[in-house]
Amino acid sequence: MITLRPYQEDVKTAVYDHLRTRDDNPCAVVPTAGGKTPIMASICKDAVGLWGGRVLILAHVKELLEQTADKLKVVCPEIGFGIYSAGLKRRDTQNPVIVASIQSVYKKACELDAFNLIMVDEAHLIPLEGDGMYRQFLADAKLINPELRIVGFTATPYRLKTGPICTPEGFLNHICYEVGVRELIRDGFLCPLISKAGRAKADMSSLHVRAGEFISDEVESLMDQESLVNSAVSEIVEYTAERKACLIFSSGVQHGQHIVAVLREEHGVECGFVSGETPIPERDATLARFKAGQLKYLCNVNVLTTGFDAPHIDCVALVRPTMSPGLYYQMVGRGFRLNPSKENCLILDFGGNVLRHGPVDEIKVTTSDRGDGKAPAKECPQCQALIAAGFATCPQCGYVFPPPERQQHDPKASEAGILSGQVTTTKFRVEDVYYGIHTKRGASEDAPRTLRVDYRVGWHEYKSEWICFEHEGYARQKAIAWWRKRSPDPVPDNVERAIEIIEGGGLAPTLAIKVRSVAGDPYERIIDYELGPMPEGIHASEHPEFDPDEIPF
Repeated sequence: MITLRPYQEDVKTAVYDHLRTRDDNPCAVVPTAGGKTPIMASICKDAVGLWGGRVLILAHVKELLEQTADKLKVVCPEIGFGIYSAGLKRRDTQNPVIVASIQSVYKKACELDAFNLIMVDEAHLIPLEGDGMYRQFLADAKLINPELRIVGFTATPYRLKTGPICTPEGFLNHICYEVGVRELIRDGFLCPLISKAGRAKADMSSLHVRAGEFISDEVESLMDQESLVNSAVSEIVEYTAERKACLIFSSGVQHGQHIVAVLREEHGVECGFVSGETPIPERDATLARFKAGQLKYLCNVNVLTTGFDAPHIDCVALVRPTMSPGLYYQMVGRGFRLNPSKENCLILDFGGNVLRHGPVDEIKVTTSDRGDGKAPAKECPQCQALIAAGFATCPQCGYVFPPPERQQHDPKASEAGILSGQVTTTKFRVEDVYYGIHTKRGASEDAPRTLRVDYRVGWHEYKSEWICFEHEGYARQKAIAWWRKRSPDPVPDNVERAIEIIEGGGLAPTLAIKVRSVAGDPYERIIDYELGPMPEGIHASEHPEFDPDEIPF
């Protein structure tokens, strides 16, 4: 029997609450490798065992069907479940729980009969418009049972062309629960990621964008240049000398085969290769060898972005650029799974993706799958590490970044007082926040340090303050008050601990600040803040039991 993690129990409770209190359909956002399948298996157990319902789980790849079936056997062996998949040569139709491939059943709703609950894995694949397989099947299933409820699960709740997958008119209407990558890494449920950029940079200025993504032929032609392939492969071999398993994403079939050939001919190592054109028996055999540790390197062309479970992957090489934060997330997410053989997973980025989209735990997509134009990451000039823009010191090599560049003149007319002593108060919307350790110039080694906080309020325009966790008296009391407004976690005793909690997502975001300036005084003062929601503390509260007699659908 599987015991759900605390956040998995939270997801299940949120789904039940939504189904009981609302008439529309929920979606739960759980990161790749965060364990969506055990949650679905537990819901199946409740739906059939407690409420006598009938459940269908829809997925789009064979690997996801097999994973779900395996989890169902562990969580609820007493419940009869079937599989409907041409690829697995199974066509069960009468079971209380059926795991099905959408490609096999999208025209077979009547054959499968009525369901009370349908759960969709990788729910971002449900299109918002048109007559795709998911829309066709779900529309038919609702005709058979108008009371049908649909629950979606995904790590990326947006699509490339149409944006958010939850809309009032769609099959999924509301995100009922969302847990982030940062929290799960902090709590030890996902493997930490580190990243480095390639030394040889491709010039992507000539690439064109169509429907929100780079044109594939142009990308492959650019990335398949001899010098770029040779450089990328050399770095992959160099950085993976002590690593166990490297998954490579290429820009196309020809490019992938070029990478495989250079690995074999120039470095004497074997690399497997799979694409959409690879025959299924050959693909299955190659993936089996990689999972068994018989192949260290595996190159693919966009076919292992979802549903591929190989926990020992400790390096992912992105030898392709993408404009899609969803695809970027799915690629690097192959390294999230925990495994005793690895301490972290290295992301080698040869396509500028981390700088384009930012750290994977900070992806924000609102109206489209194209990002927001900001560059919330930076490259260390000393070791090529790709890190969050807020770091003042590179955590991998210790390089100290120069402080943010202040502009020499204001971008708009100043509102400062023209007479000495005149007080001006201005509210600024905060675009980003940077945290760093500040040591007073000339201070002794044991002198207390401060947390320097730089609020970006415009293009190269910053407002700063210093929080004195390591001081005593009034300065420490002010730091305690500042922290308690922003975090449920204990007030840190030193700046390192403060930054550790902040980088782990333990601080409420600052949305706006109010700054007071006095004409003639060179120093401004931040006097008020508009904060976002308080994060949950590290120690989650107990989850209330739900009433098994209250049917949620």
